[in-house]
Amino acid sequence: MRIFGLNRKILRVLLGTEYAHMLEYRAEIALWALSGVLPFIMLSLWNGSDARSALGMDGVALDRYFLSAYLVRQFSVVWMVYDFEDDALTGRLSPYLLQPLHPLWRYVARHLGEQLTRVPFAAAIAAVFFLIQPEAFWLPSIGRFLLAWLATWMAFTIAFLLQSLIAALCFWSERASALERLLFIPFLFLSGLLAPLTAFPPLVRTLAEWTPFPYLIDFPARVLAEQPVNLLAGFAIQLIWILVLLPLVLLLWRAGVRRYSAMGA
Repeated sequence: MRIFGLNRKILRVLLGTEYAHMLEYRAEIALWALSGVLPFIMLSLWNGSDARSALGMDGVALDRYFLSAYLVRQFSVVWMVYDFEDDALTGRLSPYLLQPLHPLWRYVARHLGEQLTRVPFAAAIAAVFFLIQPEAFWLPSIGRFLLAWLATWMAFTIAFLLQSLIAALCFWSERASALERLLFIPFLFLSGLLAPLTAFPPLVRTLAEWTPFPYLIDFPARVLAEQPVNLLAGFAIQLIWILVLLPLVLLLWRAGVRRYSAMGA
């Protein structure tokens, strides 16, 4: 079965190539994994704050939530817009467009290869966390783990499509990544990375639920931490966002390719 030029053989080659490529940068990836400790910083702030009672979580539940938020973030982070912008500006995108494989698959494989290299570093940080906070140790049930895995991959898909939508603007603007930085601001506050969604006033929480951001961190993290969450509604909304964003990305991509002209060497 082929999807935009992709089949199983090509997928294996792409993943193997990108994984080998990312292994060359494992020291840098280790630093990336360490740089994503914002959830742990927020955990220490909430634990030392009198406002913690507003979250409706005890200390152990809060520990598990922020550890889960860290793990979800590690495997759903997307930087595709920066790679795409660089390829478009330097002209590397041109040969990709001449090949039968849709160029977006290359960026997907790049991210998946990088995620595979993150596994041991994320596991090591989780182990250190449990050594420091042994009372927070838990192992999710197989069912919950698989649901969390699915929710994380759907979160990655949403994030990738959002960045692909912005990246396609590179066909019209040389610095579309500036828009991604603007997108990062609502993501930071509404995704659950700084605080669980229950910390927000009801009106803000309701408005946030109409955006994709809570389904990038908060929902998968709650699933992994085995905390109360509406699974059916969460997965349904994730799927809706994917179905909304995918055709928009493809339409903008086709329009951009028609006007694309190579830049750089």
